[in-house]
This record gives sequence, C-alpha cells and structure tokens, in this order.
Amino acid sequence: MYRVGSDIGGTFTDLILASEDGRTFQVGKVLTTPDRPDDAVIAGIEAVLGAAHVPAGEVTHVLHGTTLFTNALIERKGARTALVTTKGFRDAVEIAREHRYDMYDLYMQRPRPIAPRHLRFEVDERVLADGTVRHPIDPDEVRRLADRLRAERIEAVGVCLLHAYANPAHERLVGRILREALPEVAVTLSSELVPEIREYERTSTTLANVYVQRLAQRYLGRLGDRLRGIGVGGGLFIMQSNGGLCEAETGGRYPVRLIESGPAAGALAAAHHGVLLGHKDLLSFDMGGTTAKACVIADGEPLVSPEFEVDRRYHFKKGSGLPIKVPVIEMIEIGTGGGSIARVDALRRLVVGPESAGARPGPVSYGLGGAEPTVTDADLVLGYLDPDFFLGGQMRLDRDAARRAIADRVAQPLGLDPVEAAWGIHQLANESMAGAARIHAIERGKDAERFPIFAFGGAGPVHAFGVARILRSPSVIYPLGAGVMSAVGFLVAPLSFDFVRTLPGPLDALDWKNVARAVSEMESEGLAILGRTIPAERVRFRRFADMRYRKQGYEIRVPIPDGPLEASRRDEVRAAFETAYRAVYGHTVRDAPIEVVSWRVVAQGPRPELRLPTSAGASRDPRAALKGERRVYLPDARGYGDVPVYDRYALGAGAALEGPVIIEERESTVVVTAVAKIRVDDHSNVLVEMPPAA
Repeated sequence: MYRVGSDIGGTFTDLILASEDGRTFQVGKVLTTPDRPDDAVIAGIEAVLGAAHVPAGEVTHVLHGTTLFTNALIERKGARTALVTTKGFRDAVEIAREHRYDMYDLYMQRPRPIAPRHLRFEVDERVLADGTVRHPIDPDEVRRLADRLRAERIEAVGVCLLHAYANPAHERLVGRILREALPEVAVTLSSELVPEIREYERTSTTLANVYVQRLAQRYLGRLGDRLRGIGVGGGLFIMQSNGGLCEAETGGRYPVRLIESGPAAGALAAAHHGVLLGHKDLLSFDMGGTTAKACVIADGEPLVSPEFEVDRRYHFKKGSGLPIKVPVIEMIEIGTGGGSIARVDALRRLVVGPESAGARPGPVSYGLGGAEPTVTDADLVLGYLDPDFFLGGQMRLDRDAARRAIADRVAQPLGLDPVEAAWGIHQLANESMAGAARIHAIERGKDAERFPIFAFGGAGPVHAFGVARILRSPSVIYPLGAGVMSAVGFLVAPLSFDFVRTLPGPLDALDWKNVARAVSEMESEGLAILGRTIPAERVRFRRFADMRYRKQGYEIRVPIPDGPLEASRRDEVRAAFETAYRAVYGHTVRDAPIEVVSWRVVAQGPRPELRLPTSAGASRDPRAALKGERRVYLPDARGYGDVPVYDRYALGAGAALEGPVIIEERESTVVVTAVAKIRVDDHSNVLVEMPPAA
C-alpha cells in the first residue's frame, strides 16, 4: 500500500512515494513544466516508482497540490466570465471597500474585476438582510438574460444576489434557469460556495471560482486519466488551502479552495514534525525557488484565516489584491526565493525580488538561458552550494557564469567586489524574510524570538541560520528531506471540508434553535461529502464562531467546545471569545456586548499516520559522514574559510557537531556559518542551537 504526494512549485515539482509500513520513502524532484504542469507530475511519479521498484498498481492514493489556478487568476487566463447581481449593485465589485491600501501613492492600482463592467448584469429582485423577500424575481427576466449571455459568448457565470446568504431561493432559481438554458456554461452560486455576509468579498470569491472552474475540471480530469494510463489505480485527492484534502471531483467544483494548496501542505508538515519533537509552537519557514512563506504553528496547529488575497497589484502588499473568502492556513508570503532576481534600481540600491527567474530560464547557473543574477547564483558564489551536487548531482551548476552575472549586473554598478555583492544579495534576502516573519508573528500576538524555526524548501536550509540570527530565534530544526517537505504535508493531511452560515445576533439574545439547526445542517453536508471516501463513524466535526465586540468592524475566529448549542452554553462561548480575543490583542473589554456573526463547521477525517524516514544504519560518529572541506564565505570573518562538509544521510542519531558546517542532502543544503552546537535527533532532524546574540 503506497501513497504519492506531488507538489507543483514555481521552479520544481516535488514528489514523495511512501509506504504504510514506513520501509519505502522515495523522494523525487523535477523541473516544473509551466505550460503543462501534469507533464512534470507524471514524469516525477514514474521516476520515484522506478527508483523504488514499486508497481504503479500498488499506489492507493495520489495527493496533489498545484499553483495552476493561482497562475490563471494572476495571468487572467480563465474563462470569459459574467456576473449576475441584484439591480443597483452592478458596480459593487469594482467600488470594493473604497479603501486605499497606500494613502500616498497617486498612481495606486487595483486588480481588474474578473467580470468587466459590460459583462455585469442585473436582475430586478430584492431580499432583505433578515431573509424576507421585498421584491420577487421574475423567471422570464432570467430567461431573457440567458439569451444575452449566449449572445455575449459567455463561458462562465457567477451569481451573487444581495443577502443570498440569508435566503438563497432567488439565486437557486437563477442558477436552475441558466444551467438549463446554457448547459455548456459553468455557473457558481455564492449561496453554495460562500454563504456569508459581506457582499464585495462574496462576489469576488464567486467570480474567482467560476473563472477557473472549467480549467480545474479539465486539468484534474486529464491528470486522473494520465495516472490511470500509467497504471495508477488509486484515487486522486487535492490539497485545499485550509490544510485538508478533498476528492478531485470536489476540487473541480470548488477550485477557489485549492489556490494556496502547496504552502498549506508545508505548514502541515511543520506542525506534524513539531508535535513529534515536542515543539508545538514553531515558526514554519519555507523557502523555495520563487517565494518564501512563514507560518506560525501554535499548539501543534497552523493558524487559519477566513480569507486571503490573490493577484495583488503591489507584490505582497495587503489590500491590493482580490479577496477570496474561503478558509486558508494563515501565512505571509515574501517575494524572495532561490530564483529571485537581484538588480540595482534607479537610486543605485540593491533590490532582491519579487521578480523571479522561475523554472525557465531559471538562475544563470542553471545554464538554461537565464541572464539575471539570482539568490541561488549568490549562494553558489559564496560556496554554500556544491555545483557538482545540486539535486544530488543530477544538475550541474555553472559557478563562473553566476559570478560573471553578479559582477556585471550588481557589483560593477555599485562599485563592489563580486563576493561582497553576492553576500549583499544573500543577506538582503535574509533581512526581507526575517522582517516579514517578525511582523507576521506580532500581528498574531506571538513573539518570534520564542519560536524555534522549522526550515524547509529547497533554499530554506541555506538561509534559515541567517534568518534565525536576525530574529534572535532560540534554535533551528532542519528535517530530513527538507527540499520536498511540502509533499510530506500531503501525506499527513486529513480529508476535510469547511462550511459557514451567517446568523448575526447578540450573544445574549441568540436564537439558539436556529443556530443548532444551521450547525446540524452543515455537519450533515460534511458527512455526505466525506462519507463517500471514509466511514461515517470516522468523521469528526470542529465548530467555530466569528465573533466581535458590538460595533467592531471585523470578527475573530473562536473555537466552540463540543456539546449541544443552547442558551445554557452562553457563558462558555463568552469565555472562549475572551480567551481568543486576549490572545490576539492582549486584553479584553469589560462588560462590552458581544456579537456572533457567522458559524463554521470543519468536517474532518482521521489524520493519516506517517512514519518519517531516518538515516538508518548511519553512525553517530560525525567523522564517518565527513565528505571533505569547502571554501565558504563566513560573514563574521568577512571572508572565505575552510568549512567541513558532511553527508546528511551518514549522520546518525546522536551525532554532534559544531559550526561552521555544511550538511548536504540531495534536495537541500544546511548552511551554518558561525559557531553553534548541532546534534542529530532520533528522527534524523538536524537541531541547531543558536549562539547568543552579539
């Protein structure tokens, strides 16, 4: 019984083949094929199956994550999409929140609405906030609208009527008529996808979903066919942004839930390792070829946010993108990865990222046509990477070409030595990532200095020590197989699905019968979806409420204990809210009225057990793992020094080292550039105790 995890990144596609008994743990890494992402997935799966001598027919699950739908939204390569909304609200999706995310930028841009104005249509109807119908909808008007949509050659329609979360009857009527009249057109109803308050976010999410729906269905269908074509008979499951898996069919219906699938898997892997190590509080640090992601792991779980943004006009600037109102593992993304391009701007300042060389043409050192120096090129010049052992020797890097590119594009314009320029690129990348991670932790009421860093991704172990020094972190954890850790996250993710219902009201005067009915309906829906794959008795439910003090603009997510939802639980719910509020803001407001806005249910299957690989048979004597020495740039010495290089797979549990050291494995390299105590634990993780801050 084998499972395969496959994660498509901006530069590489990572794969892991694992058996239930823990004896097989085969890792693969291939260059991503952006034009046809499934080509890399199939090639990678065939490679890991061949390397492990496992027949394709013995694979029971293929667990997958992709950036395809994110890219389609950013590049606007989805369907020709129309919006159907309530009369008078045609422009609400463009007016948005009337919020300027940069007060002083006179040329501030916003992302274009997915449905342009001439493809936004109104129907004469009105439902009030309490769900009562003020003006009924005319079915004949909807049929005439279908004719207009056909004339406009529309391929997808998002339907978002005012207050449909309170009463979806009008939306359902519109959806039924459009699906009958235009069977070839994709239709998404906001009341089916995101039945909660806030019109702009609900409309934006509905349009994003239907915009890529046909693309998702075609891609997932093609991937499923190709898997069967190579003999894989197991099911195809897709990672969602909330850290749970769903069936491919469900993913095709709700592709907007898959947008952050890869980063979510990495955070799950970090949480899984943290629980094993007894570090339930961690800072997950995932640096790949295109971006870096930081995520707070608290009490063994990554934090979850009810929404996020895509297609930001200003890279990584909150408020400049399209809001997506679905649950997502909360993290900050920084435009710094191994492929991030370094350049000198008009003010003669060194800038790193957010533009990336990606998989094609890639860094200069790849020899695939790249001309712009990148972070990977700088790491190579500094000696942190072995040009003959990149990807375990499968890909040779050109150090001389990297040095020339840095000299020509960065060092010469700034009047620096090429090595100084390379160190500037490396350190600027570290500073950018550390600064973003610190802000991310602080905004969630956490102190980054107290959290060990869990470092993974192809470039994460190269930079984590430097990031940890800036953050004053106590330690860094480097897992075995760090370069493909997001794929590990797929293997420990449970089947899961989220539901939400908006039922606003003061906590002291809630209609508890209505609340209990809505929560029961959501649990029944979850059981129906997950029950197709796992036994009903193995499905469990977690409840949350979106709550706030009265007159506050936004809510926080509060876990609600199990048990009947009735008025006798009021004080228990209030206490849960105050605990959650204090964790975020550091205080509560005495005697202030509390409101509940929405109720949420997470239906979840059991977490799969995964036996992590270890360096079995390796020696605890580090001399047995010594590969030699390499000239490496040491920032404290402001120059190169001879540093021992160790084989990661030959370092057994109990092995103890002292920095500076380089520890190499096939997909990543641990770089420790200063004096530090290092040991290998029973799970083959490399644990680095950070030196005291200067």
